[in-house]
Amino acid sequence: MVVFAHNVMTAMTKHLQQTVAFILFIAFLLLTPITALADSVVASVDRNIVTENQPFKLTLRADFAQTGQGPDLSALKRDFKILGKSQNSQFSFNLGTSRALSYWVVNLMPKSVGTFEIPPVSIGDHKSNTLIVEVKPSPQLLDQHGNPPVMISMDVSDISPYVQEQTLINVKIYTSVQLENADVSVPASPDLTVERLLDDQRKYENVNGSSYEVLTRTYLAFPQRSGIVRIPAQSIHAMVATNSGRRMVSVQSTPIDLKVQSIPASYPVDNWLVAKSVTIESSLTPSQETTAIGDTLVWDIEIRAKGALPEQLPQLAYPSTARYKLYPSPSKLDSRKTSEGLEGSETIRIEVVPTQAGKLTLPEIQIPYWNSLTNSYEIARETLPSIDVTDIDGSAIEQSKTSQEQTENSSNNQNNANNIAPQSQSVAPISLAKRKKNTPEPTSDAPLVDLVIQDSKDDKSSWAIWTAIGFISLSSILLFIWYRRAKHSQPSDKVDEVPTLQSFAPLSTNTEDDAYHSLIKCCKQDDLANLRNNLLEWARHRWGDAEVKGIEDIKRLTGSPKITQLLMEAELVMYSNQPITQWSGHSLADAIEEYRTGVTKPSQASQLKTLYPNF
Repeated sequence: MVVFAHNVMTAMTKHLQQTVAFILFIAFLLLTPITALADSVVASVDRNIVTENQPFKLTLRADFAQTGQGPDLSALKRDFKILGKSQNSQFSFNLGTSRALSYWVVNLMPKSVGTFEIPPVSIGDHKSNTLIVEVKPSPQLLDQHGNPPVMISMDVSDISPYVQEQTLINVKIYTSVQLENADVSVPASPDLTVERLLDDQRKYENVNGSSYEVLTRTYLAFPQRSGIVRIPAQSIHAMVATNSGRRMVSVQSTPIDLKVQSIPASYPVDNWLVAKSVTIESSLTPSQETTAIGDTLVWDIEIRAKGALPEQLPQLAYPSTARYKLYPSPSKLDSRKTSEGLEGSETIRIEVVPTQAGKLTLPEIQIPYWNSLTNSYEIARETLPSIDVTDIDGSAIEQSKTSQEQTENSSNNQNNANNIAPQSQSVAPISLAKRKKNTPEPTSDAPLVDLVIQDSKDDKSSWAIWTAIGFISLSSILLFIWYRRAKHSQPSDKVDEVPTLQSFAPLSTNTEDDAYHSLIKCCKQDDLANLRNNLLEWARHRWGDAEVKGIEDIKRLTGSPKITQLLMEAELVMYSNQPITQWSGHSLADAIEEYRTGVTKPSQASQLKTLYPNF
């Protein structure tokens, strides 16, 4: 009996334990989904104690699908620099339900030393927890000789240049370790026009016992005003590998103040040009061995100025005279970069058509400028020798003239000289009705034929004269009536003129340089809607309204297959159904800059490769 009671009690105890376990299991199943399905944002860091200039990682996890635009990191920017951000997503399954998990890993760099709070980060309608990070100062990064691994310096070719004078800025970067993600600043100032000169130059130097690779980057700078113009300090930020991990290195140079001189009071002309030297070369090429009235000669002029932009060269304007007509073509500007700086050049071609026989003497070319080497005012000159111009029939003009002819020619020259405006484009001169070679010319030896009117024919002659007079009068009356009708049938008394671009679309910029910078800015901002207007503005400054009517003229005038291809691609996007936001203008900006400067611009990848080979 006792054994039976014991067995009954054991069975009841076991059943009770199973019942309690089942109840606890059901409670766990009911509570677990509630906890797992709760929407939350969890923040964590890979370490809570970091060293100055060392990055660390902040991980954000969102346990819900509606994350909106992702985490709002604006609250972190006060105490930390955001180096980068990555995202990935995962899915979890529980009791037949799925949940989306989103992760963001943010690389942060502390801005200073101390204890900082990472505030709650918002993702959608939820916020993360608060974290505390302690930033300790790090020892200065020096090598075994006590030298820093990265240094930067800056110097200029002339501390006291004249306004708009070329100044070379040399930025030198010294590195004894490999750099990652290097960011180098560029000299910039609102009072300076700055552009790269040549590719970076590299060499090796020993400084205080440490071996450095020295990279020299040279810039051209043109001060735009007199007085003190500051070139700000240049800096470099990069990651380096150390025994304790990766660290950020930030160094900067000393700023430089340029003492820019104003235009000297002794400079006598309005057009200010400062250069190391100005040279002029010109030639006059006839179309035949002998030059006659009406023949076309080609006058080529090339002006070169060392240390000056081509846009700084003065515009030459020589009017036609009674002895010749000038038909200038649009000038071509170019520049050449050397280790000594920039050399701007202007090429001018003028067609010359003599209109009188005798000595043809073209005006002297004069380019006044301020020589920055001798610090004095100079004038570059070029004079072509005179050439002989023969008469229409090929004979030289007679040296002796009658007093009446001399008086008439002198009067014509005085009235017409410098009053004939230069022609805007090259056109064929008016035909001078040259005699045919197979037509015999009358000579002094040939007998003269006298026309004798007989008295018996006086009546007939009078009748013929009056008939001619009547016919001429009637023709004049009919011509006058036709002219009045044609005049009244026109809506205006003036002859219709073809409007020019300048008449209905005046230029909005003052110089080609302004238009060029607006065009480059438009391309780099991917502003396809305003690309055409900026292109035409720059092209009209460069080649003139007579040459530029549309985009096709720009393709023709540049002669660059690369620019032509990029413009065609822009037009395809412009006139297709694609949104214009899909167009990128950085390649076109580089191509236009290469065309204008004449120097091939390396890609960003090649620049980094040259600067830091391990990139």
